[in-house]
Amino acid sequence: MVHSHESTILRGNPLDDPYTRDVIVYLPPEYSNSYSKAYVTVFLLAGFGGSGRSLLNFDPLGEDIESKINRLFSEGKCGPMILVMADCFTKFGGNQYINSSATGLYEDYITKEIVPFIDENYNTSSHSVMGKSSGGYGALMLGMRNPEVFQGLVDHSGDAAFEFCYLPDFPKALEAFRANSPRKWLKEFWNKPNRHRKADQVALNVLAMAAHYSPNPDSELGVDLPFNADTGELLDAVWKRWLAWDPTKIIGKYSENLRKLKLIFIDCGTKDEFNLQWGARIIHSRLDDMSIRHHYEEFDDGHSNISYRYDVSLPKIYSELV
Repeated sequence: MVHSHESTILRGNPLDDPYTRDVIVYLPPEYSNSYSKAYVTVFLLAGFGGSGRSLLNFDPLGEDIESKINRLFSEGKCGPMILVMADCFTKFGGNQYINSSATGLYEDYITKEIVPFIDENYNTSSHSVMGKSSGGYGALMLGMRNPEVFQGLVDHSGDAAFEFCYLPDFPKALEAFRANSPRKWLKEFWNKPNRHRKADQVALNVLAMAAHYSPNPDSELGVDLPFNADTGELLDAVWKRWLAWDPTKIIGKYSENLRKLKLIFIDCGTKDEFNLQWGARIIHSRLDDMSIRHHYEEFDDGHSNISYRYDVSLPKIYSELV
């Protein structure tokens, strides 16, 4: 089921991105409109560079999400659930699912528009938010900041420990922004026939993170870069603004919210190319220190092509939230 949802919250967003967005809803084969039946509902957040539709992409070497949940259901590993995939793509190449003056109010979009819209149109019960990479970051942030909306969160390889996952890319991004202003670079990027070159993706990711963690309406493109584009010197004041959104630094502030959740599931590959296993380990340690119940796993793999991990998390959501 695909809904074309016109958003009041995204109307007039600073990037002039579309405010009418697709919201894709998967319904289990046994779905019933009877009000005597309600379904655990999972809000899936796409990773950087993805959208709601990309989660449904056919993969000849793997499984799209619809095939996966149908298989888990038929194998008796998971009960019937509703899956919701909202489009949150931006001109910066993705989303961290937080409110930003540079991108728009996407935390509000999910929690105040999409969740109520789904509740009004479908027989929902408990809500969980789930994602991988930037989507995992978004799931952790939305879950721990909005326990009145979500009863569970699943963070697969989410951004954390910013010193490890972002700093190594700054020299590569500097080469792009030293030659062009961020505004000019972004315009040229969207005019390129091939937008998948690794060097461009690194620069785009750094620019997108600045848009979320250090927005500034008075700066070019509405963002403050965390470094001097001429010399490469790290700008401490801006970097501190980034760290104010690092889960490893702020998770303690949300301890009471986290205690309210029925499920906290965190995992990461031990060979993650963005060093995210270290952030996951710190979060795991912080939760242990606060005696907050959670499920933590590591697996022998990297960052990409790990949707097979949903075979673990989706049944976990159902068993904990039903």
